[in-house]
Amino acid sequence: MLKRLSSIRYSYIRSHLHGVFLTTLTLLSILLSIYVLIAPNWLNAVSIFVFILFYVMLAVVISIYAGFKSSGELKERLDYLSVLITQFSNGNYHSRIYFNEDDEITRIANELNKLGERLQDQVKSLQRMADEKADFAKSAHKAATIEERQRLARDLHDAVSQQLFALTMMSESALRQFDKNPDVAKDQLKDVANSALQAQTEMRALLLHLRPVHLSGEPLPIGIRKLVEELKQKSTLDFTVVIDEKLSITETTEEHVFRIIQESFSNTLRHAAATEVKLEISLRSNELFIFISDNGKGFNVDEDTSRKTSYGLKTMKERSEELGGTFKIRSIQGEGTNIEIRIPC
Repeated sequence: MLKRLSSIRYSYIRSHLHGVFLTTLTLLSILLSIYVLIAPNWLNAVSIFVFILFYVMLAVVISIYAGFKSSGELKERLDYLSVLITQFSNGNYHSRIYFNEDDEITRIANELNKLGERLQDQVKSLQRMADEKADFAKSAHKAATIEERQRLARDLHDAVSQQLFALTMMSESALRQFDKNPDVAKDQLKDVANSALQAQTEMRALLLHLRPVHLSGEPLPIGIRKLVEELKQKSTLDFTVVIDEKLSITETTEEHVFRIIQESFSNTLRHAAATEVKLEISLRSNELFIFISDNGKGFNVDEDTSRKTSYGLKTMKERSEELGGTFKIRSIQGEGTNIEIRIPC
């Protein structure tokens, strides 16, 4: 209620009532001066009181009406400016506003329109830089792939190949001892089983390094659904996924969004202790809207309670801003975490 009384409309009404108060004091002073100095027959204390009373009642009604009407247009124009600023803060830089009047508010509106154009140009520049960065990343990825293949080849030779060679030698030795000394052969077979298990572990570790962390040319909805299916097999999380299948965004944006979602799921698995995860991706008013939530234990966003979690959130925020978007996170301890991302398209 107090906030409403401090609005521009009620400020106008208070200004008019202040004028009524000052005018009433002035009239009362004049009438009392005439009454004291001249003392005409037609002027007495009762007539002064009645005149002032009716004047105040009429002036208050007129002041409220005049203040309400005169502030209506100004309030409406200020509301338009407020909505435009809100659109800019949400990443919708296409919005514009125009007034026919030639006054200060119109000049402010024109400046905001120019600001929106500059912000829109900056978003395009950011996305163009992201595309160029993606091209450089592809070149670097090719070099990294060759280097990774060489490293894996060395690891295969140093670890798995040597273990397989040892398995062959131990198996042949166990076969020779099988008839002569069964107990020794049994111990050697146990060593063979342990070595085989170790080799299998080494192989799984190497295969884990080969798992792609990008879309590999697939559309974003397909890549995300594959990621979710894989996580369902490796965890007990219950996923609810809603994705607009007709998304039309650049390849660079798809890669960044995929990595953001991947990082978010990783944080949920490691830190949230959640049972349900919801993901929504859709196009809204020329912007890509991403909503991720879980029912985990939550955390205090203002406190850096976990370096790993804060690093992951920082990475997600940087990727969103690199595309000219906004990143907002809300979390309540014991009630889960919500993430909203808006990226201009």
